[in-house]
Amino acid sequence: MKCENLEVWKKAAALSADIYLHLAELKDFGFKDQLTRSGLSVPSNIAEGMERISEQEKIRFLDIARASTAEAATQIYIGMKIGYIQKEAGKKWIEDLDHIAKMLSSLIGTIKQSRTQGN
Repeated sequence: MKCENLEVWKKAAALSADIYLHLAELKDFGFKDQLTRSGLSVPSNIAEGMERISEQEKIRFLDIARASTAEAATQIYIGMKIGYIQKEAGKKWIEDLDHIAKMLSSLIGTIKQSRTQGN
């Protein structure tokens, strides 16, 4: 299945773009680079995983994407605390990341179940 057909990829890609746009004027390039990279890692690893032939490899990349949601959320919390990210936007992004992580867990579970059933 192409990543572009997955709701989780669409949601992650939209969030990544929103983060980039929000931080466009931020002068702290280290912080901006770190957060945009972790945000970009989510849809990128979903895409890479879905292109893998091996289901084990698919799961590995989807798990990396899921872990990147926690990394991005941590950076967003810090960004809100230091005034780089407006609280309203940050809270929305964290909710989105939580939802994406749950969607990824579900997708991983579906792949594992399919693998054990021999499909």
